[in-house]
Amino acid sequence: MDSSTKPEVAYEVPPYLRVFKDGHVERLIGTDIVPPSLDIQTGVSSKDIIIIPESGLSARFYLPKLTHTHQKLPLIIYFHGGAFCISSASDPHYHRSLNSLAFHANAIAVSVNYRRVPEHPLPIAYEDSWEVLQWVASQYSKLGDGAEAWLNSHADFERVFLAGDSAGANIAHHLAMRAADKELAGGVRLLGAILVHPYFWGEEAIGVEVLDPARKAMVDKWWLYVCSSLKGNDDPLINPVAVGAPSLAGLGCKRVLVCVAEKDILRDRGRVYYEALVKSGWPGGAEIVETEGEDHVFHLFNPTCEKAVVIMKRLASFINQDKALLLLG
Repeated sequence: MDSSTKPEVAYEVPPYLRVFKDGHVERLIGTDIVPPSLDIQTGVSSKDIIIIPESGLSARFYLPKLTHTHQKLPLIIYFHGGAFCISSASDPHYHRSLNSLAFHANAIAVSVNYRRVPEHPLPIAYEDSWEVLQWVASQYSKLGDGAEAWLNSHADFERVFLAGDSAGANIAHHLAMRAADKELAGGVRLLGAILVHPYFWGEEAIGVEVLDPARKAMVDKWWLYVCSSLKGNDDPLINPVAVGAPSLAGLGCKRVLVCVAEKDILRDRGRVYYEALVKSGWPGGAEIVETEGEDHVFHLFNPTCEKAVVIMKRLASFINQDKALLLLG
């Protein structure tokens, strides 16, 4: 065969990737990586840890600058976005965002590097994320002898949050649902979940989707690529309010914050999720925040703009709400 012949494209998922007939995958965005470091602007330190050596499953840990040796901090388990098929915990956008979140919230963050479609079909991303959550929970020890030093010395396992944006917010929701049925290691319980511009969808167009059929068709294609399901875009994995989906009343945490953006094609799905959660009989407290004039995950790409800073401070406030109430009381 002529070595100059270009391989044939079997499938494209714009703007994310293309898959060739010979099996190799070309990711078009979300491929840049940066190493862990000490962030000069925030004083946050980071490091990478292999969680499951057999699969290479890893996470990037973030620790803010401490004020005293025995300081205990909230713990955030974070899941990055990228439609389940691009980006990573090492992506410069996420590394910068997690430094900012750890700084503003004064919290330890664990950014999960779950495996991606198409090399690792769903539900592997969910299973990897659950494995990391369980591993983190297993570090809890009242005797202070957990294996991971940052968690052992500084994590407050009474204040554990799941968080993510886009596909990562989808993962955070499903893990919070699972945590209600399957006990976490060490008896750890989730305090809250943060869903930023969550990647939820559905077959029938709603809200802004009706006005933008071209963009809806593109998003339709994403899920049909990453998940082979007879239920299509009404699979409960992507549509948590679809007929037959588990009741949101079973969400396994006490508080939820949903963030949406006015120009995001996913906006109305986030609104519907919030409304369904409030009406479900779930005993927790839910909040929703909408950013006007912005699109999907704008805060990742323009992190220093005023609205991105507002969002980061809002996440920090949500995470530290219980501590603030305790101080006031």
